[in-house]
Amino acid sequence: MKDISIKKAAFINAAASYSCVILQLVANSWLAWLPGLTTSDFGIIAEVTFFTTFFTVVSNMGIGPAIIQDKTITRDEISDIFSFNFYVAIAVSALFFLLGGPIAAFLNNPVYIGICRMLSISLFFHTMNIIPHSMLLKEKKFVMIGLRMIVVTVASYGVAIAMVYMGFTYQALVWQAILFAFVSFVWNYATTRIRLKLTFKISSIKKIFSFSVFQMGYSIINYLSRSIDNVIIGKFIGEEGLGIYDKAYKLTLYPQNNLTNVITPTLHPILSEHQDDKKYIYEKYMNVVKVLSLLGMFIGFYFCFASREIITIMFSDKFALSVPCLTWLSLSIWAQVITASAQAIFQSAGNTKYMFVSGLFTLIMTVGAITAGALMGGIVKISFFLMIAFNVNFFVTYYILVKYTLGMSYLDFLKRFKPDVIIAAMVAAAGLLSCLIPVDRILVSMGLTYAATSLLSLVAGAFVKGCIMGAAYIAGLIIFKQHKVLIDILKSKRKK
Repeated sequence: MKDISIKKAAFINAAASYSCVILQLVANSWLAWLPGLTTSDFGIIAEVTFFTTFFTVVSNMGIGPAIIQDKTITRDEISDIFSFNFYVAIAVSALFFLLGGPIAAFLNNPVYIGICRMLSISLFFHTMNIIPHSMLLKEKKFVMIGLRMIVVTVASYGVAIAMVYMGFTYQALVWQAILFAFVSFVWNYATTRIRLKLTFKISSIKKIFSFSVFQMGYSIINYLSRSIDNVIIGKFIGEEGLGIYDKAYKLTLYPQNNLTNVITPTLHPILSEHQDDKKYIYEKYMNVVKVLSLLGMFIGFYFCFASREIITIMFSDKFALSVPCLTWLSLSIWAQVITASAQAIFQSAGNTKYMFVSGLFTLIMTVGAITAGALMGGIVKISFFLMIAFNVNFFVTYYILVKYTLGMSYLDFLKRFKPDVIIAAMVAAAGLLSCLIPVDRILVSMGLTYAATSLLSLVAGAFVKGCIMGAAYIAGLIIFKQHKVLIDILKSKRKK
């Protein structure tokens, strides 16, 4: 197996991830603009996705990361685990099929019966894909993973868009999920060729149990903390309100998923090779944290000040109520982007117990924020309190990670963000200034009528804000010599 540096692995993963995010943004915008899909349709899928993904997290049982972490596991033992996982996939998908009725009763909508039965198919293939995908990560086949991401994204969303044109509504989004899971599994299984057996040795399962049990616990509570808002909002506010909130929340996840997820999948396979050298892990990880901080900070403030333009351009004015939600949630993008990478370091250090503890705190904070927001008046208040919860969670999670897991100075960790905070203040001031520029009036003075340029004014406004805030950002990077951090991460060199 060839050795590969974090930089090169991240570069490979970035090429695929950013290709996929562009494709997903285009596809989701296309779907949102189509008259055949309503905000309620998106709300229906957002609500049922909570249950399907929860079952996927439970069925994982922490097995995937445990396979990556254990360097002594054999091919035959992996075959045993894969065979065990086959029976888990059957049981989990069958249970979800049967729970269609109770879920529909809980959500007060019989449409969920058919949706749950259909999505039990995707749940089966998602569960079966856990071991093949983990094997590709363990073997550091990042190019193969990236290629698969692009192909599956194009194929699944292409089918969904075609179905909407044919007259389907939320069913198109259901089939997108099924096709994505099926093609991903078939591709990965054909690549890894893991042997499936009718019987398996329980000793192979026990070998990874101590690591996987806390990993599973963390995965469950982490997922609940990230997704329980869908259930609460859908249940007490309604599907239309959920559809509006979900668009804003999903936008804030794009930076997290496509900054953090570029690097995080490569951290665990690489840094786990040094699990006994905590100082090495800390120093390598801090390079990653600085990059995520500098990028996440700018994106968060830009989303905040350009929320109206972003929402309307992306999803049309029927999602105008998503704007205040995005404004508040975007102020937590910085914290979310960095914190999402912590899981890989807990895993690399072999300490999933502390990871579980930090996840439990996150869940308590999130449920408290959502409950407070719901009691005080709806999706905007929920967004506000979630923003506070995500930022508080950053400080607590890294106190546990830096001080207790890696044994390093927490104060030293915080001091490294000093230039980031000053640059953030410069960007925020530029954002406030950009909001004072009357873009609409400038366009009218150029002889363009308002009716003909409403969309143009939005694009122009987003561009102007991006330029002004970008200029302040670049100036800050240069003044405080933080541009070297970003330049360095782009230099992909094979580890010596």
